[in-house]
Amino acid sequence: MRLVVGVSGGSGIPYAHGVLRALQAAGVETHLIVSSGAKRVMSAEGGGLSPADLTRYAAQVHEDRDLAASVASGSYRTDGMLIIPCSAGTLAKVAHGFADTLLPRAAHVTLKERRPLVVVVREDPLPRPTLQNLLAVHDAGATVMTASPGFYHAPQSVEELLHFVTARVLDQFGLDVPGFQRWGEDGA
Repeated sequence: MRLVVGVSGGSGIPYAHGVLRALQAAGVETHLIVSSGAKRVMSAEGGGLSPADLTRYAAQVHEDRDLAASVASGSYRTDGMLIIPCSAGTLAKVAHGFADTLLPRAAHVTLKERRPLVVVVREDPLPRPTLQNLLAVHDAGATVMTASPGFYHAPQSVEELLHFVTARVLDQFGLDVPGFQRWGEDGA
């Protein structure tokens, strides 16, 4: 399996880190695009995550400025794309086909080729323009998710909350994450 992972400037870079680790553990070939906004958020959020912490889990890293990258073309086969976290600005670009950098271009290609696109927003409250953009990407074929962990599995740490979101996101691609407790299974 080959997936494109976009990381944009929304708060929540640890979600991207968890997804990338899980994809590598599952043997998925990942093509990573980290926006300049995401790099700024990493330094602002603290937590010790750097771009290198993300790139070490990717098979290939693409510069967001490189509109000639393989993933910018529909003829380059992938099994889909996810954007985690997806900022409101990146969401707007995807919703309206504004592909000025590689991340929204790869998302546009994913939609035009009718491949799965999962957009994970992590922003509240949601103003009307963002809600309209969420509906637009949904209507274009994307799956819209929020970075909202469940609590039925009685999490004991932030890591367990992150793990929940990672597992739900990768469910959208038919991938299982070890240790994920599903509702109605394993005593949940």
